[in-house]
Amino acid sequence: MSSILKKTDLGAWAAALEAEVFAPALADGVWAYQPVAPGANDGGVALTHPNTARPPKNFAFPQREVLYTFEQLKGQAPKLTETLPNPAPVVVMGVRPCDGRGAPRNDMVFTGAFDDPYYQSRRAKTAYVGLACNTPPSPNCFCKAVGGSPSSKEGLDVQLTDLGDRYHVVAVTPRGEELIEAGGKLFAEAGAADEKESQRLHSEAAKCEQRTFGDLAAAAPALKKNFDSEMWQSLAKACIGCGICTFLCPTCHCFDISDEVTGQSPMRGERVRTWDNCQFPDFTMHSSGHNPRETLGARLRQRVNHKFLYFVENNGTQQCTGCGRCISFCPVGIDIVAVLDRMIQA
Repeated sequence: MSSILKKTDLGAWAAALEAEVFAPALADGVWAYQPVAPGANDGGVALTHPNTARPPKNFAFPQREVLYTFEQLKGQAPKLTETLPNPAPVVVMGVRPCDGRGAPRNDMVFTGAFDDPYYQSRRAKTAYVGLACNTPPSPNCFCKAVGGSPSSKEGLDVQLTDLGDRYHVVAVTPRGEELIEAGGKLFAEAGAADEKESQRLHSEAAKCEQRTFGDLAAAAPALKKNFDSEMWQSLAKACIGCGICTFLCPTCHCFDISDEVTGQSPMRGERVRTWDNCQFPDFTMHSSGHNPRETLGARLRQRVNHKFLYFVENNGTQQCTGCGRCISFCPVGIDIVAVLDRMIQA
């Protein structure tokens, strides 16, 4: 069963939720998830964003987190104290379908071959309220090319569809049902006309023109065939190794672990996990000084192959969700869609 929520009641719904609520807000020209101010008249929620510059993956996988602290007195064994998080519930509103599809892909990484309690504790407390795309929010969107759609519910707990002055609301998961129940009388039962209009908008959105690179099934074989191609060096010639493509990706999950000393007598410190980046020259640097990916071309190849070859081999699906951020924010215009198309056509 679906519901209707007036746009003017969106803030009241956010206020009724027993969780910290985040929603897209424009600050200094950049759309980003910001905490919703409690008690504001409109709740501080207005889902008018194209898409956020950064995806919502940091709510489950923060850019920096302490794994444990350590202390060592002279002549004694070090004392280790694990710092498992105990997060408060979080609701993230306005999540676009491409970012929603990123969540289950990250789940495969952190709950698949091994269990990551840090990720899992946050993921269990995070709910995503999605917003279907009536039109592509970016000229670089290509969700359809990677098996998604502008109205995909994958990875979401609730899906909203903009009907003008109101939202058509669908609970996707039991958690989503609880979020709607928390809104109580703010929600009305959707009528047949509302259902029909929502379906029409989804159908029209699916017809919108997007970027494409051809047959998705051909990507993995093409990348395997062209692993040693000189095209990688040519395609990466403009790259400056800034790593913005992976930091803004909803599914990139590589991390580094390091020890940070915070005191000397006794020695104290923290072992921290931070996002790492396959586009950095020292990402695969060996202690011997050898680097198997010392060139920009080899690092571009790694990023693309991880998305469309290695992840497919390990998990049965491609990792990319087609958000287009890596294209839109690349300062030198490297285009993953064009790269894939080039490899498939080679």
